[in-house]
Amino acid sequence: MENFRKVRTSEEEMPLPFPDLPPDVVEMKVKEGSKIRNLMNFAMAQMELKGSRQIIFSGCGRAVTKTITCVEIMKRKLGGLHQVTKVRYKTVLEVWENQDLPPDSPAQNLTVHKNVPSICILLSRDPLDPNQTGYQPPEPRSGLGEAGGDAAGSSTKGLKRPPPPPREELLPKKLQVQVPDSPRGSGTTAGQPDH
Repeated sequence: MENFRKVRTSEEEMPLPFPDLPPDVVEMKVKEGSKIRNLMNFAMAQMELKGSRQIIFSGCGRAVTKTITCVEIMKRKLGGLHQVTKVRYKTVLEVWENQDLPPDSPAQNLTVHKNVPSICILLSRDPLDPNQTGYQPPEPRSGLGEAGGDAAGSSTKGLKRPPPPPREELLPKKLQVQVPDSPRGSGTTAGQPDH
């Protein structure tokens, strides 16, 4: 394959694996090069500003991990979302072109069919059928709050600075003035530490 170069990749279009979807449902197609920040900004705007009740995240191959990450971020930010996950295989066609040909010969292309794992995740504000395969109920509010509070508390505890020392301790020892109890007391002089 060292003489071949990939010139085109195309995915097989498949219908969404969820029945009874509203026609205006938003599908976020996550790609390997997608930026999570951009995906989340758009998805959050759809759910919060436009009031969408459902959203679908889908990705295949190397984008599966990124797809799951987006879903977990969405669930943590919004809370109370029902989830249905469907895993399947998708066919990806790759067209490779031979680079090591004489100038006058016709191009030789090689087409490779790959079956890659694919994931589709439906998130819904409305309850979904709990008997369907891949259903996950929303996390309880109290559990989410406590876990989120503990996680945030423990992470900030390590970052908090200790309280500043009293004002006297901020001065270096040489500059501290020690006053004897009696005028003729211990014989120490100002600016000299008592040993």
